[in-house]
Amino acid sequence: QVQLVESGGGLVEAGGSLRLSCAASGITFSIYNMGWYRQAPGKERELVAKITSNGRTNYPDSVKGRFTISRDNAKNTVYLQMNSLELEDTGVYYCYAALRYAYWGQGTQVTVSS
Repeated sequence: QVQLVESGGGLVEAGGSLRLSCAASGITFSIYNMGWYRQAPGKERELVAKITSNGRTNYPDSVKGRFTISRDNAKNTVYLQMNSLELEDTGVYYCYAALRYAYWGQGTQVTVSS
C-alpha cells in the first residue's frame, strides 16, 4: 500500500519560512519522480516544484528563487524548503510520486499571514 504523508505546514508571517516533508512508503522511492502541488481556495491545483529520480529540479516562476525541493532517498522523503513566503503562497500543499502512476498525499495546510 502506497502512502505519502506530508508534514510541516502551519501558520507563518509573510517573509517567513517553512519546510515541508513528505515521507513515502510502499514504493521504490529512488526511482520515482517527486513533487509538490498546491491549491488555494477557489483556484486550481498548481505545480510548485518537482524533482526527478536523478535529482533534476524544476519550478514555476512564481516560486523560483524562494522554494527549494530536495530528496533523501535513504529516508524515502522529499522536502520543500519555502523561504520569503508571500500571502499568495497560502494553500494546501500536496506531495506526489509519479512513475507510471501518480500517488498523492493528503495535503498539509500552509497559511501565510500579513
